[in-house]
Amino acid sequence: MRLNRSEIIFKIIAYAFVGIFAILALYPLVYAFSASISGKLAYEMGRIVLWPEDVNFIVYKEIIYDKMFWISYTNTLFYTVLGTMWSMLISVTGAYALSKKKLVGQRMFNFLVVFTMWFSAGMIPLFLNYKGMGVDNRWGMVIAFGVQAYNIILLRNYFTGVPKEIEEAAIVDGANEFQILTKIYLPMSKAALATVTLFYATSRWNGYYWSRMLLRGAHQQPLQVYLRQLHENYQKLVEYGSDVTIPYAADSLIYAIIICSIIPILIIYPYIQKYFVKGVNLGGVKE
Repeated sequence: MRLNRSEIIFKIIAYAFVGIFAILALYPLVYAFSASISGKLAYEMGRIVLWPEDVNFIVYKEIIYDKMFWISYTNTLFYTVLGTMWSMLISVTGAYALSKKKLVGQRMFNFLVVFTMWFSAGMIPLFLNYKGMGVDNRWGMVIAFGVQAYNIILLRNYFTGVPKEIEEAAIVDGANEFQILTKIYLPMSKAALATVTLFYATSRWNGYYWSRMLLRGAHQQPLQVYLRQLHENYQKLVEYGSDVTIPYAADSLIYAIIICSIIPILIIYPYIQKYFVKGVNLGGVKE
């Protein structure tokens, strides 16, 4: 089918905007990598704009032999993987129950979930509550931050849109609630599940504030906390002066850790991203 002139112009403009946006989105990543492999003098003189200068991989060698980096990296993977699985378990089962009109007190439970999105006890009460419950270890961080009300509401709304005729047919065939959830709702809600999973995984991976406030000992801290502490240590060296000679710019090590920390996301995201653009077919039901 031939396109008319206005459609051709629109496509050119649309592709141009998308291309510009892609370049702007990729630039911080390219700059971070260039800064991480550039020489100390080139970086401190501000000569790094896009491409690296005086290329070397000293900072990556430092990271490989840094025991605390690998400990914090392992902790972050632990919090992200197990935390996301725990969060999805609670969110899926909770959203499924809230989507059922036959649930006794459905409106009240839905209101209580939404209420937590509107009002909060505040930072200090939350901190005291977490401390009182003993949320100061790895498993405490996984369990205590298990769910977000917004994600439950998102999944509930998606489950509500699943045709009831399919569920009724399954009930006639003798399916129980667990089978209905796992055989009907979950396969028909892949897009919503992928979206919520990405929300939880991103939140866990980037978790900083509560990890720093609650966790005891460096051996339990995630990568984000380690990165912040590393930056603070280098700032102190610069502020108070130090006789230690560092063969690379302090920020180069920070950028190198950032590059290493986003590798798992870059690997996983393409497999999840397809569910954002792929529609879920809820039709095919003849009444």
